[in-house]
Amino acid sequence: MANDEQDELGDEIRHRISLNGPLNIARYMSLCLSHSEHGYYMTRDPLGVLGDFTTAPEISQIFGEIIGLWTAYIWQAIGAPTRLQLVELGPGRGTLMADALRAIRAAAPNCMAALDLHLIETSPVLRAKQAEALAASGISPHWHDKVQAVPLGAAVFLANEFFDALPIHQYQRVDKGWREILVTNDGQGGFAPGLSGMPAKQSYLPRAYHDAPIGAIAEISPARDAVMKAIAERLSRQAGAALIIDYGHLATAPGDTLQAVREHDYVSPFEAPGKADLTSHVDFGQLARITEKAGATAHPPLTQGAFLKALGIEARAAMLRTGADADQSAAIEAAVKRLTDDDAMGHLFKVLCVTSRTPEPPAPFAAA
Repeated sequence: MANDEQDELGDEIRHRISLNGPLNIARYMSLCLSHSEHGYYMTRDPLGVLGDFTTAPEISQIFGEIIGLWTAYIWQAIGAPTRLQLVELGPGRGTLMADALRAIRAAAPNCMAALDLHLIETSPVLRAKQAEALAASGISPHWHDKVQAVPLGAAVFLANEFFDALPIHQYQRVDKGWREILVTNDGQGGFAPGLSGMPAKQSYLPRAYHDAPIGAIAEISPARDAVMKAIAERLSRQAGAALIIDYGHLATAPGDTLQAVREHDYVSPFEAPGKADLTSHVDFGQLARITEKAGATAHPPLTQGAFLKALGIEARAAMLRTGADADQSAAIEAAVKRLTDDDAMGHLFKVLCVTSRTPEPPAPFAAA
């Protein structure tokens, strides 16, 4: 669809296709989200009412507070080391971390004193927002482009709605095997998906896809695998844990989950590149396999609702409602329901915990 919204990035993608042929979905996503000049995350703050979507930390302060208290619990469980690398991947506006640090300072000041804060963020716009949000914490963050740059040492890794935005490849099963789905010009100045003329090796795909029916869509993400492997390898050699919170499925299965959101509505992923958030559902089964292969332990995931309830979201909400007026109390209750109810974020979002090899999973995963 030709329109003035495609701007410079649309022109560049069309030019690339005209020179080198269609792009795979992963390359298309990478350009749309991370192009140095026109990428979605490089040019705007996408969060909140005036943005395109809202994440859990923006819904309620309790979310970040619970993550902070869980971090302090892990610090104590691994022997209260004198230094702890606290690492957040994709920190957004810094809201989660600001709430987490406030909770840590109040409940575990010795843990707070041990923290070195590292933020994995490539967007200059969001780095500025994070610096502003964390100014009152008393901790100066270190920013990195990738998790591998974080110094060695005991660490807690946090990733809320980070993995869903990492690029994926898509393949479709046809009568003679698999073909990769590519992005090409639609003949009207816009973009559309098509199939590669070359067969893809079935060995590229997890075993769960091998018996998929004709027409099925398989999704893989080497980018997600690489980040998960880096975290798991670290935790296989040192004390700490990782907490990965995202929407997705527990077991690898066929399905087309690529989606785009703009101004809180779903739009075509092939419309207005660089101006909508592109994501896909996270395959937690695959993350667990990568973790185990790298020598760390992936504990059975919980739903977000179960995780937050087990760690006291309802009790904390009751505390906040004390002294609140009727409107404030209703807003607190609505936020908790949005985060925990099965028909909101409570079931679709999963929480994966990764640790070094240990017979004792950390709370609340011990009950999984």
